[in-house]
Amino acid sequence: MVSVVLHGLMRRFRDGTSIGPIDLTVNDGELMTLLGPSGSGKTTTLRMIAGFFRPQAGRLLFDNQDVTLAPPRDRNIGMVFQSVALFPNMNVYQNIAFALEMAGWSREATIDRVEYLADLLDIRGLLLRRSNEVSGGEGQRIALARALAKEPNLLLLDEPLSALDPQLRERLQTEIRRIQDELDITTIYVTHSQDEAFAISDRVAILNEGVVNQVGQPEELYDRPANEFVASFLGSGNVLTGVVMELQKEHVIVETDGYRFGANGSGVEGQTVKYTVKPEDIVLTLDGNTDAPTASIISVVPRIGTFRITIDFHGQAIVASVPDESLAHKLRSMKEAEVGFRFTDGSVMLIDE
Repeated sequence: MVSVVLHGLMRRFRDGTSIGPIDLTVNDGELMTLLGPSGSGKTTTLRMIAGFFRPQAGRLLFDNQDVTLAPPRDRNIGMVFQSVALFPNMNVYQNIAFALEMAGWSREATIDRVEYLADLLDIRGLLLRRSNEVSGGEGQRIALARALAKEPNLLLLDEPLSALDPQLRERLQTEIRRIQDELDITTIYVTHSQDEAFAISDRVAILNEGVVNQVGQPEELYDRPANEFVASFLGSGNVLTGVVMELQKEHVIVETDGYRFGANGSGVEGQTVKYTVKPEDIVLTLDGNTDAPTASIISVVPRIGTFRITIDFHGQAIVASVPDESLAHKLRSMKEAEVGFRFTDGSVMLIDE
């Protein structure tokens, strides 16, 4: 295992774009995911950690040792790419054993290591099969075994499951988490999928336009997004605009188009602010309560275990999550009609713009 620290790591490209400065700490034995949209700098950051790209500024530390300029072969890393790139002229055993043989491992030690990894990844029955005769999921397991063969201190995974179908991807997510826990190996995982990141990670770093916007445990990011980008990207909250009307001891009173409510955060009276509220913290009502604000129904979309209801409140789209199937069916029949809504107590968070 190894701890990884990025201090102001930067990489500039000829077209004028740049990544960084990146400041990030990955703890010993932790599974950290770099999450963000395409072009946010996830893979470039991973390749700087691997040593494939040399940064123009900043420092990279492994266990407090500066490895910024060290070649990849001296970093003791294992890496799995989106494309598994198995050696086509070798069988599965030979693919896994290749790095061990090149490193001078004995035949007995190589066999023991390959068989251990084959059992760990449930691919022992594939060892004598040609690499072009395995499925996509099997190929990723083989690539993972190959990356782990030399007992690396650090495992780097660059969108390894993105080419797989959803059911297989979900199954392999569980396997990656299990293997990482069993080996207790520091792991950095790159993905653009929030579901994938939240399913396997100890912590997640959200990247956008080459910088880290927020780092935290999945529930922390979802419940308390640091800024508008994080809230919008994660889908953890509706990003709305209001005006601070009153300062109270533990929160502020915000008004949006005549609707007043308490919001967690601080501000100045008269200040225009942005805030976020999660879909599950918006309650839709059909009881005709005249005190509640109303909005028109735009769409009703079924999801697993819930319904995603989008409403229009004076030009601001608000998404609510409704688990009540009978209520959702009633709302579908009322499309473009008015429905009441409210925010649950303590659910509104002011965010940085």
